Amino acid sequence: MTAHTVKTEYAIKQVLLASAIFLGAAGVAPAAHADGAWAAAHPRRDQVNDRLANQSRRINQDYRAGEITRGQATQLHHEDHQVRQEERLMAAQNGSHITHLEQQTLNQQENRISRQIGP
Repeated sequence: MTAHTVKTEYAIKQVLLASAIFLGAAGVAPAAHADGAWAAAHPRRDQVNDRLANQSRRINQDYRAGEITRGQATQLHHEDHQVRQEERLMAAQNGSHITHLEQQTLNQQENRISRQIGP
């Protein structure tokens, strides 16, 4: 390596570092982070996940009240778990959010499970 090549590489590294610092100061990195936070709490995902949590609570409540057997509760929890996994898979394929059609599909699956739980 010649002295000229070393100086050129050093200059390139300095430019890249300065660019990274500038972009960070300009707010580019926080914007990308904010997008990730927004996607994790996306309204459609939030609605589906809140509903799954509510159904899990209802299953547990019915089991404790003796309205369903342990096997029925286990099966319902398993079905809810499958819907949750499907929601996560859909979100992973779609930039951490789900489409309106995907939300409708998940809600239909939840409706079927909900009818098995009771009032």
